[in-house]
Amino acid sequence: MSLPFQLSKYLQTSVRPLRKTSLLHEHASRSSHIPVCRLHTRRQQKRSMHSSSKLARTSPKTITSDRGPTSKEDTQTDFGSMNVLGNTPAPTTSIDACLSDGFHLDNGLKISGGSGCLLVAGETFSWRPWEAGSRGGGHGKGRLLNNKGQWDVEKEAWGVLELIWPKPDLLILGLGPSTYPISPATRAYINSLGIRIEIGDTRNAASQFNLLATERGVASIAAALIPIGWREPSP
Repeated sequence: MSLPFQLSKYLQTSVRPLRKTSLLHEHASRSSHIPVCRLHTRRQQKRSMHSSSKLARTSPKTITSDRGPTSKEDTQTDFGSMNVLGNTPAPTTSIDACLSDGFHLDNGLKISGGSGCLLVAGETFSWRPWEAGSRGGGHGKGRLLNNKGQWDVEKEAWGVLELIWPKPDLLILGLGPSTYPISPATRAYINSLGIRIEIGDTRNAASQFNLLATERGVASIAAALIPIGWREPSP
């Protein structure tokens, strides 16, 4: 084998690997630079978004709380004059005080002796429902609660509501120091007269009556109140 042939063969075998390695190196260098640039730009976007959200959330600090001199204009709103019921006189049957054994009314009338009061159409009646009907001398004498713990009153206790006309739209019941459920019979009877019922303890019922009677008139609002000192007798 001649020397030139051996030299050419050696050159072929030595040059080919150099081309492969150079191509691989060039491809690796190109591919390695692309993700780094993308990652760098994404990090910059995240940082810019985070910094912009912080700027959006921060609010300017208040420099001073001084609102300047008081205005002397006549256009200032007088909230006292906006009370539509401020100049409306209270009804004479409004409750001034709830006592343990009675009531004091705005017209100077005083109810005592443990009696309740029935306020209907601007009139005041002494009211003792625990003595009405069969309870005056029967098994339920002196009681307002039935065996189920419901507030139960005989029909005879509502004689005034049957006689008056026009009848009130609403009857506010003050059941004494506490409130109780109304028996179905009592509720059905009052509703049969075309009167709605609101119940509560006597103090809240008196306040509600004073407000609604002033607003809507005593012809539309009635009240039946038991003294706050009422104690249910033992059976």
